[in-house]
Amino acid sequence: MTTTPRAIIFAYHNVGVRCLSVLLAHGVDVSLVVTHTDNPSETIWFDSVAELAARHDIPVITPEDPNTPEIVAQIRALQPDFLFSFYYRNMLKKDILDIPARGAFNMHGSLLPKYRGRVPVNWAIIKGEKETGATLHVMNEKPDNGAIVDQQAVPILPDDTALQVFHKVCCASEIALDRCLPALMAGTAQFRPQDLSQGGYFGGRRAEDGKIRWLETAQVVHNLVRAVAPPYPGAFTQLAGKPMRVLQSMLEPSRTARGTVPVFYCEHGRCYAECGDGTVLRVLAFEWDAQALSADEFTARFGSEPRPFEDF
Repeated sequence: MTTTPRAIIFAYHNVGVRCLSVLLAHGVDVSLVVTHTDNPSETIWFDSVAELAARHDIPVITPEDPNTPEIVAQIRALQPDFLFSFYYRNMLKKDILDIPARGAFNMHGSLLPKYRGRVPVNWAIIKGEKETGATLHVMNEKPDNGAIVDQQAVPILPDDTALQVFHKVCCASEIALDRCLPALMAGTAQFRPQDLSQGGYFGGRRAEDGKIRWLETAQVVHNLVRAVAPPYPGAFTQLAGKPMRVLQSMLEPSRTARGTVPVFYCEHGRCYAECGDGTVLRVLAFEWDAQALSADEFTARFGSEPRPFEDF
């Protein structure tokens, strides 16, 4: 008679919700969920792992540091077969990773070995990638470098924002886990070592990293705009003495810049940003001085003459 595998889950965000749902659908005995307390200063646009766990009467804890001796002892006492980490934000140390009898596994939001480290979806868009995905891999003390269990690719379309790509990656996570979980449970899963030379580590991003560098090409600016579009802080610049956020854009290859200084203007109900190399970006949505303005509203206030950006 096959025993039901027992698992401890470290999870947060939509990927955590969907992957926990996969484990439950496959009959895994989830003995404990470790998650985060929502940060009141953060925009919470994603689903709650804690709420899903409560719905299924699974105990939930939210330690600030999961690596304390008390938490390690609590997990060890549960004698888990598996440990899974699904978008949990804290690093797990060796004392925890060594506990599960059949291994510890993490779901990462890229096609490893590419984009190891933080915010992989945002970085993939910034770097102009045309695809990304999700990878379930063995957890080691060094993040995102363990052997691959399964991965699922998704496309990045030319105007996709980080939020749109993240939703695809969430679905890819669910597909990859659902596909490989029966083999993991049966002990027949095949692991593939990563060729770490084919990718690198990327760090976290801060709101100030969204500053637009208008001397770059329109493509580079467009990639930044969509990589940090809401619910992320947004790409920003300075125009007419006030801060401006560029929230949505698209390339305008049929137009060329009329000068060499990066400028912004609106005409015929559309707004444009000319970049330093002569390429042009169409600005579909923006805020000036924390106010959303249409092309007509901007023209009524400032006229139709191009205005130079002030911080390029």
